[in-house]
Amino acid sequence: MTQDLHVWLAKYQAEHPGDVLVVTDEVSADQDVTALVWELAARGREEMVVLPNVRGLGVELVTNVFASRRRVARLLGTDTAGLHAAYQSRASHLLPPRVVPTGPVLDQVVAGGGVDLSSVPMITHFQSDRAPYITSGIVYAEHPGTGAGNLSYHRAMLHGRDELATSLHSRGHLWRMLLAAGDRPLPAAMVVGGHPLFMLAASARVGEGTDERAIAGGLFGEPLEVVLTPRYGLGVPATADLVLEGVIDPRQTVEEGPFGEFTGYSSDRTTNTLFRVEAVLRRRDALLLDVVGGNSAEHLNLSRIPRESEMAARLTERFPGVTALHYPNSGVHFHCYVAVRQLRAGEARQVMLALLGWDPYLKLVVAVDDDVDVTNDSQVLWAVAAHVQPDRDCFTIGGLPGSALDPSSSPTGATSRMAVDATRGPGFDARRIEISDRARATATRLLGP
Repeated sequence: MTQDLHVWLAKYQAEHPGDVLVVTDEVSADQDVTALVWELAARGREEMVVLPNVRGLGVELVTNVFASRRRVARLLGTDTAGLHAAYQSRASHLLPPRVVPTGPVLDQVVAGGGVDLSSVPMITHFQSDRAPYITSGIVYAEHPGTGAGNLSYHRAMLHGRDELATSLHSRGHLWRMLLAAGDRPLPAAMVVGGHPLFMLAASARVGEGTDERAIAGGLFGEPLEVVLTPRYGLGVPATADLVLEGVIDPRQTVEEGPFGEFTGYSSDRTTNTLFRVEAVLRRRDALLLDVVGGNSAEHLNLSRIPRESEMAARLTERFPGVTALHYPNSGVHFHCYVAVRQLRAGEARQVMLALLGWDPYLKLVVAVDDDVDVTNDSQVLWAVAAHVQPDRDCFTIGGLPGSALDPSSSPTGATSRMAVDATRGPGFDARRIEISDRARATATRLLGP
């Protein structure tokens, strides 16, 4: 399997031309890209978008790659029904990265006083954004003293000739690395433009001892090929489009945000972190792989699919009655639907408690029977309407840590959570309406394909 984004793009466009929208007209780098993706979504479309003529950008822009779960499933050689299992099966076979002597990302290397970030392609996604942003930046850093590596996504905007302003608002591994470094700057490299499987691996939620580059190797079925950055010897994908190497300085803060986040709101919550760039590595044929921000399907799918897959594996191992799990885009990261074939009374509640305890982002879990399609909001809401008595089937838990970006949470990110048991439960005697297979076949024949 190729690890080169450019090779994959060409192959995918040749094999699935109807799933790629190429817009040759000139568009502005100020919100036009986002507006195009939003309009596609409003029309029920989710094509990958290629824009060779973004005014002032200087490179081709590709976006909306992750908007389609079917497209992500194709990356893993499966269909949408098999997406969770295929991802988890591959991701669990860790293959450490392999250092190679060279790669396209080393085509052009500028270091020291020659660094000028004004040439790094960025676009403005929303009217409320403070500035143009890098939205697909994956930061690689290593734990001080252990060498264990970590990948994580962090938005970034231009702050100066050789400085980026970013936010470590997830308070994840990179934040803890920075705390462990004390007053010492932490070496880091921001990767922009990697193969989609590398990008999925960077979204995985794993312990501090697991290097997501090894997960990428599992997804590829072969070790991720990396080259070492010139200043600090950090292993980054050899075929990346752009790598910004430098240090995150804990002693300085910078103004950053607001920025359109996954909640659908403009976020002012930020750590105001300074990333000082000391070297720029770039492909000769670099393009900008953009991730549409906000509550776009792309943004939500990219971060959710690896986590969904992990949760589905954990749930089905512990609760064999779980038949499906889905985090709907309508609920951003805060809602989850789970289908359960209950083997005993109360099992749906136990499953929901497990989800609420395992996933710190969740605020609402709805359990439904296994004949309800959890990928269909309308069917789930029907189950709530037909099966739920609020005083009997709902419960809440308060005072739990949640997402700092949730605009309804406390200033510290504390939140409450709710579970809704929309299963029929024991003693439910109503009969669901049905239409025979013969009648459905007649309707299909009359209306055509």
